[in-house]
Amino acid sequence: MSLTRRQVGLAAIASVPLAFSVGGVAQAARRPRTLYIAGDSTAAQKYAGEAPETGWGMALPFFLHKGWEVDNRAVNGRSSKSFVDEGRLDAVLSVIRPGDLLLVQFAHNDEKADDPTRYTEPWTTYQQYLRLYIDGARSRGARPVLATPVERRRFDADGDALPTHGDYPAAMRALAREEGVALLDIEALSLALWQRLGVEGTKVYFNWTATEQDNTHFNPPGAIAVARLVAQESLRTRVLARPDVVRLHEDIPASWITWPPAPPS
Repeated sequence: MSLTRRQVGLAAIASVPLAFSVGGVAQAARRPRTLYIAGDSTAAQKYAGEAPETGWGMALPFFLHKGWEVDNRAVNGRSSKSFVDEGRLDAVLSVIRPGDLLLVQFAHNDEKADDPTRYTEPWTTYQQYLRLYIDGARSRGARPVLATPVERRRFDADGDALPTHGDYPAAMRALAREEGVALLDIEALSLALWQRLGVEGTKVYFNWTATEQDNTHFNPPGAIAVARLVAQESLRTRVLARPDVVRLHEDIPASWITWPPAPPS
C-alpha cells in the first residue's frame, strides 16, 4: 500500500519526541529577533580611541524593545561593493534567521569614483549590489530593509542644507519600489533635520572637536538623533510594530553612549 505525501508528513511529525517539538517551537518563539546593520562608518560601532565619534547604530538599541537585538556589522569605509567583496555579507547571511531584519545603508563610499574597490554607479552597479542583500535576506526568511544614506552637514551661503549624495538616494528609492522592499528615507529626513537645526545648531550633532571639524560623522547627540529617525521611520513603514519601539519621544542622555576597547586585531 502506498502512502500519500500527507500521510508521510504526519508520520514524520509523530516520530519526533513531543518534548523536543513543543520545546523547540516555544524556544524559537521566545528568542529575541535580530536587526542586522550592513553599512559604513556613519552607522558603525566606534571604540575607545575614536570617541567622541559615534555611529548611529550604537544608539539604535535605545529605541528598540528588549525583544530585539541589534547586531551592528557596519564598518568604516565600506561601500555596498566592498562589503560584499570582503565576505561581510556572506558572514551576515550565515547567521541571519527567519524573522530577522537586514537593514542596509550605503552610498558614502560608493561615491568614491577614484577607488575601484569601492565605487559603484548609482543606476547600475549600486543597484546590482543592493540586490545581493535583498535576495540574500529573503532566501533565508529574513526581511531586507533599505535605508537611504544619512546626509552630511553642508550648507549654502543662504543657510540652506544641501544634499550631497547625488543620484544614490534616488536609485535606492527606485530599487525599493521595483523590488517591493521597505525603504527608510533617512537621507530626506536627516536633510530636513539639518535644515531645522541650521548652520550652528548642526555643529552640536556632528563630530566637531577642538582638533577636528567633521561634517560626516556624528557625536553622541547626533547618533541618537539619527537612530531616532531610523526607529520612527521603521515604525511608520511597518518594518517594526508599535510594541517593538520604545522611547521615541524621550530624551536619551548622551552618557548612555559608551566606547568599548577595540577588539584584538
